[in-house]
Amino acid sequence: MTLLNVRNLSVTFETDYVKINAVRDVSFDLAPGEKVGFLGESGSGKTTTALALMGMIPDPGRISGGSVMMGETNYLALSTDAMRAKRLTEVSYIPQGAMNSLNPVQKIKYSILDGMIDHGQAPDAAEVDDTVEDLLKRVGLPPETANRYPHELSGGMKQRACIAVAIALRPKLLIADEPTSALDVITQRQVMETLDSAQQELGSALILIGHDVGLMSQFTDSLIIMHQGQVVEHGKTDEILRNPQ
Repeated sequence: MTLLNVRNLSVTFETDYVKINAVRDVSFDLAPGEKVGFLGESGSGKTTTALALMGMIPDPGRISGGSVMMGETNYLALSTDAMRAKRLTEVSYIPQGAMNSLNPVQKIKYSILDGMIDHGQAPDAAEVDDTVEDLLKRVGLPPETANRYPHELSGGMKQRACIAVAIALRPKLLIADEPTSALDVITQRQVMETLDSAQQELGSALILIGHDVGLMSQFTDSLIIMHQGQVVEHGKTDEILRNPQ
């Protein structure tokens, strides 16, 4: 069974002076529960590919070709509003650098609730605290985290708060963009175990973007190696690491 089917996905950034083919004919399939790692140097197209899956390519970029099928739905054919409705409910993005992705003047509780409210799935007033506490518990954070601001949390706690936001509406696909960057080795392990546990509980698929081959070897089933916007290797993690091309 295939959850996500990507065929010949291409992304172009074009101005009056230059045209760059940032992603070129990327194709892959993803099964429910599968964990795939996107590896490659900076600028190889990993994050751009992930953003394209969610219809989040910023100007002057555009998706110039291909299809992204989730079930019977081609995400690239959806309107802006229809695609926005898919985010968090079907596919969630955990951004790189949690320090910059949480609202600095908003308590963690409301960062979690924002997406639920926007999708019309906010809990009843009497259940708000229990719902937020349950999500925080699932990512290994104490209940009092709900009433703290981002600056009151460590880097690892902020990253886990971002995971709580991402899993709030039980998406089918999680995309984690270098979720352990700027964290020490011990905290990296804790964050990855939190992400792994949340993904397994949901039964969702996971796309993990990063540079750390050791981390990828421990937490992914398969690897996609990218170079200059193209997929140059794709296969089972242990096979690629044993016999890299």
